[in-house]
Amino acid sequence: MSLQEKITDKSAVVGVIGLGYVGLPLSVEYAKAGFHVIGIDNDPRKITKLRAGENYIDDVNGEELASLIKAGKIESETDYKRVSEMDVIFICVPTPFTANKEPDVTYIEHAGDGIASGLRKEQIIILKSTTYPETTEKLLQPKLEANGMKVGEDFYLAFSPERIDPGNKQWTTANTPVVVGGVTQKCTDLAVSVSAQVIAKVVPLSSPKAAEMTKLLENIFRSVNIALVNEIAQLCDRMDGIDVWEVVQAAATKPFGFMPFYPGPGIGGHCILVDPYYLSWKAKEYDFHCDFIELAGKTNENMPYYVLDLIIRSLSMQGSAISKAKLLMLGVAFKKNVDDIRNSPAIKVMELLLARSGTNLAYNDPHVPELEVNGNTYKSRELTAELLEEADCVIITSDHDKYDFEFIAKHAKMIVDTRNATKNLSPELMKKVTRLGFGTNSYTPSPQKH
Repeated sequence: MSLQEKITDKSAVVGVIGLGYVGLPLSVEYAKAGFHVIGIDNDPRKITKLRAGENYIDDVNGEELASLIKAGKIESETDYKRVSEMDVIFICVPTPFTANKEPDVTYIEHAGDGIASGLRKEQIIILKSTTYPETTEKLLQPKLEANGMKVGEDFYLAFSPERIDPGNKQWTTANTPVVVGGVTQKCTDLAVSVSAQVIAKVVPLSSPKAAEMTKLLENIFRSVNIALVNEIAQLCDRMDGIDVWEVVQAAATKPFGFMPFYPGPGIGGHCILVDPYYLSWKAKEYDFHCDFIELAGKTNENMPYYVLDLIIRSLSMQGSAISKAKLLMLGVAFKKNVDDIRNSPAIKVMELLLARSGTNLAYNDPHVPELEVNGNTYKSRELTAELLEEADCVIITSDHDKYDFEFIAKHAKMIVDTRNATKNLSPELMKKVTRLGFGTNSYTPSPQKH
């Protein structure tokens, strides 16, 4: 039976390498569609949980996952010994950068080596990890062809970038369109076919390079626009009486030519912070310098330092020194209503504060019970009136819906709000608040609600 026939009748075995925020939801979708799924992850803790039917990703329905595991539709392993059983193999591994802002593709390399150890004819490999153009063809393809088999003839290879937005209930793995670029036309056709089994809209492209660049463009577009509004926020802070949040909302009333982006303590998650450096690094190979893109990255990475300045300034206005102040951070996930702390700007803010306040820093996050910062483990404190009252400054770095900001403001001495979470508080309570992009403790009501 051909690979296409196996895909069509759902007898193809689907392998997923990397069972994190991308791989686990993808595994669930294929299992729900009737495919048998074998997942691989080098973290034994994840495999132990999965084999026990336990969920560790907020975007995955825990009951649904447990049912699929119990029915034998999803299996999980820590090694590559079952690669030869797989007909379709998705690579969903991390692609971080180094301390010097250079791509770290070692996870892709390890996945390629693992697949090559069991590669056979009539398999398709689809790389989904965000990466720089030419990774699929110049890094992954040679590893897979090293044993003499040829792509497009013996096995098939494509790139189809993930488009996961953690916490987004409207756009999920199943209904978010994806793009696909294969090394050959048959590679593309098969990748489109297998993707269409669980994804509503699949858009074929001319090559893996085009698909890789598409993913980078999507996220760099966001990085650049967030950097623009972050810079405007800092300018509004310096100018007298201009509220950046009001300005963005006002500009958003224009029905064309403007898309609202909002400032914050920095950018986080896996892609938006990382992607600009992947492209700028690759561009240097062609004697091209992405100055504009790199400047946006620098602007966004500077935001935690700006938040630190807001905190120091707010404390000094109350006659307090940061070295002696008791600080409480609310929210350490990189955005609201998720447990994802990857590259979270809140953690960078924590690092900066710990360097100045020692042990006088606590945090609360209803989605993140504990985290490691600078090699030390911190546990989320219960958010009580007493905890708020003890703090000299409360810093809002993730505006989770579970937070009652009126309760927080009533009991806090002072608040630094990096997310405009306090926008609906009374003028009296707002006197305690310093907001990013407004930078004053003297609240003046805006002429229009926002």
